Amino acid sequence: MASTETPADTPVKNRHDLSGLEAGLDALETVQTSRTPFRQTFVQKILPPLVSIVLVMVIWQALISFKVVTDPSKLPSPGDVWGEVETAWLEGDLLGYIWTSVSRGLLGFLFALAIGTPLGLLVARVKFVRAAIGPLLSGLQSLPSVAWVPPAVIWLGLNDSMMYAVILLGAVPSIANGLVAGVDQVPPLFLRAGRTMGATGLRGTWYVVMPAALPGYLAGLKQGWAFSWRSLMAAEIIAQHPDLGVGLGQLLENGRTNSDMATVFLAILLILIVGIAIDLLIFSPLERRVLRGRGLLVKS
Repeated sequence: MASTETPADTPVKNRHDLSGLEAGLDALETVQTSRTPFRQTFVQKILPPLVSIVLVMVIWQALISFKVVTDPSKLPSPGDVWGEVETAWLEGDLLGYIWTSVSRGLLGFLFALAIGTPLGLLVARVKFVRAAIGPLLSGLQSLPSVAWVPPAVIWLGLNDSMMYAVILLGAVPSIANGLVAGVDQVPPLFLRAGRTMGATGLRGTWYVVMPAALPGYLAGLKQGWAFSWRSLMAAEIIAQHPDLGVGLGQLLENGRTNSDMATVFLAILLILIVGIAIDLLIFSPLERRVLRGRGLLVKS
């Protein structure tokens, strides 16, 4: 059967086909910038944690109301803990407890970031350094941070320097190991392409290695912050001095010393709230930005 398509029609058809193909590719690469409706955000992200908090409060109050726990020195009621919150707020101490610990934690984490990042790059890129220091970093990461408090007190005394030393020893290995893991996952093709385009040495590290290793590095940062916060709480619980002020860890220890469970639960809740807030305000947005930049953020 003879074809009815003339040679003159062929270029026109090919142009239409190519135009359709390009339009389809453009549609796939287009980033959706429309704002998510507040109702959808509320239902998917805000409502579930609120429901879980309410459920915990109901169970907590039920244990008191139905006399499952009858000794308030063992488990205070939510009302008793709220009374401690109001008292600390009215006395002007609540924000002081939080700021004392948060300022130490964030500053110590920044120090750990400044040390752990170049250390991680050095371990990842130099074979001799990895062989010499890599196992040590892994061992330090598994060591409980509370173990560093006694020697830090002996070496540096009861001051803020001791607190920062404990934070560094707890956080630096996690940050460095996270970056090492990220660098190990960089495809060799990226490195060869970077060298071909002249990105070698520090330029290659800055423009090729670090961006490609960002997911693993960010995971190390999140873990490093967790270790920083836990290390600080351990240091504040064990090492107490008037010059150090009263942070959340010392507030927790004061409640234990005075057998005041309402204060103990207040300190625990504040420690938990600060940890969640730092993750939601700093690390979750960074993680979403990295995933969105790689086309991995899937909207449900």
